[in-house]
Amino acid sequence: MAWTPAGFSHHHEAHGHTDMRILFLDDATAKRLPKHPAVLAVSPLVREVLLVLTDDAGSRGAQRSRVAQHRLAEVVVDELRLAPDQPLHLPEPRDARLRALTALLHKDPSLNETLARLGKRIGASERTLTRLFHDEVGMNFRQWRAQLRLHHALKLLADGSSVTDTALACGWSNPTSFIETFTSLLGETPGRFRSQLAAAERAK
Repeated sequence: MAWTPAGFSHHHEAHGHTDMRILFLDDATAKRLPKHPAVLAVSPLVREVLLVLTDDAGSRGAQRSRVAQHRLAEVVVDELRLAPDQPLHLPEPRDARLRALTALLHKDPSLNETLARLGKRIGASERTLTRLFHDEVGMNFRQWRAQLRLHHALKLLADGSSVTDTALACGWSNPTSFIETFTSLLGETPGRFRSQLAAAERAK
């Protein structure tokens, strides 16, 4: 589940078979969740409550009072407060130099150039870029690039790319290292993730 507090600019982009549900929270309830955008793990309980709350066509939804809907939303928030952040947050910088660098990597996540070499391409020193990464996105260059590659890998897998092709397109030296990284961060192999997406597509 992606959580976006009020006041943050954002947009949605879907890849593969997608069923998107959006739940709005009142200010008092929303204040109990993180003050920053986050991706949170969803328990089976939260999933089912979200489906109920966002089922506009369901007859039960029409009969449910606003008080009852608020109680269900409170259940979602109670559960999400205990849910760990997933390693999928990819903050984007504001500084023009850093944005020029990240644009290169968005265009080609497989780039394996060092920060110093990338800095020469955009006219900024490694020391300056290191400081900007720390100040603006709260992580170092290697961490940010790893997050970008993971995001790109999820898109490619959703679009039907093989695990091997995805690994090479995203800059991993071999499929094994990609599988190890993906599994350690998301708790399942990229092959299983891809198979689940394919099964959902066939079930449409």
